[in-house]
Amino acid sequence: MTVTTTVNLDSLLCVNLTPPPSLYKKTLNPNTSSPAEPSKRLTLHKSNMASKEPDHEHREDDDAPAADDEDTGAQVAPIVRLEEVAVTTGEEEEDAILDLKSKLYRFDKDGNQWKERGAGTVKLLKHKKTGKVRLVMRQSKTLKICANHYVLATMTVQEHAGNDKSCLWHASDFADDELKDELFCIRFASVENCKSFMETFREVAESQKSTEENKEASAAAGLLEKLSVEEKEAKDKVEEKDVKAKEEMETKEDTKKVDDSEKKDGEPAST
Repeated sequence: MTVTTTVNLDSLLCVNLTPPPSLYKKTLNPNTSSPAEPSKRLTLHKSNMASKEPDHEHREDDDAPAADDEDTGAQVAPIVRLEEVAVTTGEEEEDAILDLKSKLYRFDKDGNQWKERGAGTVKLLKHKKTGKVRLVMRQSKTLKICANHYVLATMTVQEHAGNDKSCLWHASDFADDELKDELFCIRFASVENCKSFMETFREVAESQKSTEENKEASAAAGLLEKLSVEEKEAKDKVEEKDVKAKEEMETKEDTKKVDDSEKKDGEPAST
């Protein structure tokens, strides 16, 4: 005799996929009182299986683009107000006649080698009133001064041997707030820039030479004029002394004549 038990799984939650033994179909052996090995077959409800499947459906809310931030019109006042500060570079009274990017080196006498001074912009600045020209170079990022000296008539610039993009010159530099005799070497990105720098440098030196000659001539003329004025003053003083001396002599002579006449008038008639 065989007894079959059927269990409805609609009301069960399939949390554990391995069902308890009570859910198996039991088959009793008519020859024995113990039930046979339960079968491995199990029928699950479709609704329970569907509940365990991952949700692959896309939601419209997730795919919708985020809304742009709306401008509320609110204004936030700054916590600290910074006032504008006028920054002076010392170049306000000068005009740039040359402005080129370059890299500057100076010769270290102690180490007998070239040392990099900085990379930036080299300028030749002409003063609007005095006409003097100075060379100024600052580093591109920190704006630290690499070179600062006047271009004088005695200065010469020459091309670096073996490198047509570089040139050399001597100067009394004031970049470190004290005068130092330096041998500079400057390197440009192209040969044209190097030639332009050398030509402008030489033209400035020539112009300063003519300016110094004019100053010397003016100084000489002023000195001559001063000497002539001094000579004239000295001559006037001599003449004035002569006039005074003459007046004194005349005064003494007049006094002597008066004394003599008084003596004559004072003598007795008999004598």
